Amino acid sequence: MRRAAQADLARADGDGSWAVFADLEGAEGPVALGTGTESGEGEGTSRRCRINGANAGGPGAFSEHLRIVWLTPSMDGLFTGPAGDRRRFLDRLVLAVDPEHGARVSAFERVLRQRNRLLEEGARDPVWLDAVEQESAELAVSVAAARIETVARLAGLIAETRSEDSVFPSAEIALGGWMEEKIASGAAAGAEDEYRLRLRELRGRDRAAGRTTEGPHASDLSVRHGPKQMPAGLCSTGEQKALLLGLVLAHARLVARLSGATPVVLLDEVSAHLDPERRAALYLVLEEMGAQAWLTGADSALFDSLPSGSSLFSVAPGEAARIR
Repeated sequence: MRRAAQADLARADGDGSWAVFADLEGAEGPVALGTGTESGEGEGTSRRCRINGANAGGPGAFSEHLRIVWLTPSMDGLFTGPAGDRRRFLDRLVLAVDPEHGARVSAFERVLRQRNRLLEEGARDPVWLDAVEQESAELAVSVAAARIETVARLAGLIAETRSEDSVFPSAEIALGGWMEEKIASGAAAGAEDEYRLRLRELRGRDRAAGRTTEGPHASDLSVRHGPKQMPAGLCSTGEQKALLLGLVLAHARLVARLSGATPVVLLDEVSAHLDPERRAALYLVLEEMGAQAWLTGADSALFDSLPSGSSLFSVAPGEAARIR
């Protein structure tokens, strides 16, 4: 989740291997999922993924059985940080409801790198450059359309479930960019043709810039504090944390609605940043949602208000001891 290098996932005093395994009741029934590397494989080796003991093409295959939403401290600056962070956040939201989205984003980034390289080399073969730009346009529209659909569905669910009494303020979200506006108006085919023509016209500028300057890779997710009608980036730190948490919880509800299976919710060091009222409200929301939620914190007192039936563990190097 922190985009760590594989070498950093292994134990510091181990042989360099690591593995994660889980038996779970998935969307398709009982399933065993596993991933990791073996000792002696060396750095740069791709991790292996297995489903019921059989090799899988990659971690994307797990999404057929398991949906996950999460919130970590590294996301605290989402509303004030660069647009790229918000795009990655949005792509994770899309991926939870559309397992094919990750492959489309990766393919789009790949063809943009190809185009940038051709422009840098002088594009001696214009036919090849035309073909790359055609593929770029097709993928760009697919990526943008998937983002638009998820944003629209999430915005609709937030509006539907909005409550003035909630301790987690409702968010108003929108995706900016000329392509997104064109697709949202029902002109996806026109957006593809227009982007292809724009790429051709911008070759000189993009060659000088060393990158493709227009497209969904430059779009931004706009978030506003609903009750205050204020851009999220201008809200206080506490308001931003509550707004982000409310957005993640709304997304978890959307995943459950669309997939028919409540996602696993991972909340890392979230409780420490909430006052007692919001902390108790969070635990109540998770219980009502019926999600299996994993929460971490350095102080066990933060979990005193957990609902009955919750499990509490003390985690130390190499072991996890159950407290209750």
